Parts: sequence; structure tokens; C-alpha cells
Amino acid sequence: MCTVCGCGQGETKIEGDHEHEHRHEDGTVHSHAHHHDGGHAHTHPHAPGGLSYAPRHHHHGHEHAHAPGLTPGRMVQIEQDILAKNNGYASANRKEWKERGLFAINLVSSPGSGKTTLLVESIKRLAGRHPLAVIEGDQQTSNDAERIRATGAQAIQVNTGKGCHLDAHMVGHAFERLDLKEGGLLLIENVGNLVCPAEFDLGEAHKVVILSVTEGEDKPLKYPNMFAASDLMLLTKTDLLPHLSFDVAKCVEYARRVNPKIEVLQVSAKSGEGMDGWLAWLEQGVASAKN
Repeated sequence: MCTVCGCGQGETKIEGDHEHEHRHEDGTVHSHAHHHDGGHAHTHPHAPGGLSYAPRHHHHGHEHAHAPGLTPGRMVQIEQDILAKNNGYASANRKEWKERGLFAINLVSSPGSGKTTLLVESIKRLAGRHPLAVIEGDQQTSNDAERIRATGAQAIQVNTGKGCHLDAHMVGHAFERLDLKEGGLLLIENVGNLVCPAEFDLGEAHKVVILSVTEGEDKPLKYPNMFAASDLMLLTKTDLLPHLSFDVAKCVEYARRVNPKIEVLQVSAKSGEGMDGWLAWLEQGVASAKN
């Protein structure tokens, strides 16, 4: 999981915010976001024990060899503190979204899977049917948010700098800047990474893992935590299947080997194949969240 290397510290930016950092005695960094109307805007609770907000670490999916001077026990404790803190923010997000009848999903994938293209086409097809907003996560640029906004939908970009995933604290702050009506759909596009986002609950109803047919059918076995954490796998770019040797049945079998309950839908944002099933899944979630 994300550990103690500290390489993502203090570079997160949310559109429209001014931020500054506080470095604590233990080396952690707490980035406060200040809105133009003044003051610290976040209302999320702090974790038990009054821990400072931990640095946005990102991990490399293996041993914790990037923290010289720290014992394994200390590193484990820091990891636990980070997740406890994140889970506190995630619980606050989930509570607020539930009270407002919002259906929130966390879209995760490797870079280049077609997440943003899928979102753009989905939003076009859902236009006018539900209140809708998007939180975009990326290390740099606001390109994805601009693509979403071109559809007419609300979107806010979170740039994580060196960080390789969104966390619940960032998402809570970004949500504060959206005007999403009750009973709506909140789409969170995480940073392209099949490792780190698996560990961080954002308060979402579901994680949806997106895997394109150009990536290889063995991804569920290579990155099992992500597929185990997700409730739905979207197999995208299926219009390219006639030109590839990708084995759909084997990929689905691999995904269900690590998560027997995972749902699977095949979609192509380009041809429209499978989009009705995907949109029906979203519609069902929106309806359930209202009840």
C-alpha cells in the first residue's frame, strides 16, 4: 500500500483553491485549501488520536524499501495511520452523499484505458436525465476536466502532483466546490494507476475498474487488489477485438478468479456497443441511492 517514501508530498491542487502547507514534527505535510471566501473550507472529521494529515505517499506495489531510517514497525504504523485518516474522511463523504441521495462511483484504471472518452460518451447519453458532476484526478493538467466540461457537465480537476491516486480528503474538498443537486450522479475519475487507488476508500458506492482490450487479458492476475476491490469491470474498446488476440473469456475468468462476485460489461464508447448496459447499471444505482 502507499507507504512512507513521501514522494507525493504537498503538491495537490484543486481547481479554484489556494493551498499552503504545514509541515509537522514527524515530517508529514498537511495541505490546507483556502477558498476565495476565506478560511479552511473542509468540514471532514479528524481521525481518532488527532493525527496530522498524512503525506500523499504513493507506493510501488511491493516492499517498503524507500524509507531509509525507518524501522519496519514504524512504517507499518505510518501506513495504518494513513489509512485510518483516509477512512475517516471517506466515512464523512459517504454519510453526506447518502443523506443527499447521490450515487457516487470511483472509476479506476491504468493510463490509456479510455476512461475519459467513456465518461464523455456516457454523459452525452445521460444528458438531462439526472443531475451529474465529475471529479477528475490526474497528476498534471486540467485536460480531462476540460473535455468533461465541453459536454456541458460540471467538472473539477484535482492535480495530485507526484501523488498517484486520489484520497478521500482531496475528494471531499473537490466536492465542496461542486453544485450537485440531490438524487444526482457523482463520477470520480481516479488517477491512472492499477495499484494505489485500490487501497483508498473515497466514500464511493462502488469502485469500477476499466480495462481496455489493448492492455492484455492477464491484468487481473497482475494487479489483483484492484480487481478484488471493484464491483464492476468494464472491458472497453471492444470495437478493436477483431484486430487483436485478446481473449475475453480468459480475461473474465482471471477477474473472477480474484473476485468471484465481480460483474463484467463489455463496452465500446466509439461504436456504442454495450453502452446501453453500462448506462442501465448507472441508472439502477441512481435510483437505489434516492431510496
